[in-house]
Amino acid sequence: MTPVESKNRKELVNFSTLLIFSFFVILWIIPYFLNLYTVYVFTWLLIYIIAAYGLNLILGYAGQISLAQAAFMGIGAYVVAILTKLDYSFWIAFPLAGLLSFLVGIILGFPSLKVKHHYLAMVTIGFNFIIYKILMNEEQITGGPYGIMNIPRPTLGFISFESDLSFAHLVLIISLLMVFLMYYLLNTKWGRAFKMIRENEVRAEVVGVDLRSYKLVAFAIGSAYAGIAGGLLPPLFGYIEPTLFEFVISFDFLLMVLIGGRGRFVGPILGVSIVILLPEILRITEQLNLLIFSIIAIIVIVLVPEGASSLVDIAYKLFTGKKFPSLTK
Repeated sequence: MTPVESKNRKELVNFSTLLIFSFFVILWIIPYFLNLYTVYVFTWLLIYIIAAYGLNLILGYAGQISLAQAAFMGIGAYVVAILTKLDYSFWIAFPLAGLLSFLVGIILGFPSLKVKHHYLAMVTIGFNFIIYKILMNEEQITGGPYGIMNIPRPTLGFISFESDLSFAHLVLIISLLMVFLMYYLLNTKWGRAFKMIRENEVRAEVVGVDLRSYKLVAFAIGSAYAGIAGGLLPPLFGYIEPTLFEFVISFDFLLMVLIGGRGRFVGPILGVSIVILLPEILRITEQLNLLIFSIIAIIVIVLVPEGASSLVDIAYKLFTGKKFPSLTK
């Protein structure tokens, strides 16, 4: 890295730190001005951002196609729901949700690494259907189509997260921690290896990158992110049932990453915001909302193939005359 690039990166880090702190303060304040339903949507959006970051790692950085995020969210959600109903603490069940999803991701990843591209997508689609059928049919454990009801919200000592506002703040803290963890990961040698694999597998292998190991780790970490996100859904809803984790949800996550910009660090935030908030805004159009949303999504993908986050690059260059530096090495 040249001295000029080093200086620009330092300036970007300082600017990003200030921007992130301001962003956190704004996000912390926002729920105070929302009604009951919009606080719920706000919390739901934050949870989905976690899962979308996991898929962005798998697809955008490691170059693998996965359509199983909903399945891993289901695993995480049912781990938390079942254990908390058995009177285990949420703070025990929640990490186990991410850990189990990580381990299942490794198990699924081993055979999946033998196939590529659309064949890998088919494997993950099949896995999603298997998990959905297990959740639907194992009534003694999962409650079957009726799901699990009356799931409590967590407490931490004398602090209760029972209210919608307090739980939204808890989810905000967790989601920001997961985003920072992803930022740290992508700025290590692991993150650089993931990007090399995405851009040119042959060249990555020539310089000593173990393709199998790195792809497996990326898939497992991305799956763990989905499991962690899923673990936050039961206390948000107060119940869970299998249709929350159907295949179409995995497709929604793929759409979020593509619209936001795969392989771009802020892509998941923009993608989730567009996919979740735009249909809510378009509710005023009644039965035309899905049609209008689909048209807008197609226009964005066609006109901005690199995702909505590429508009940040355009705006930055327009106002500063410089190329927007990458947030990851």
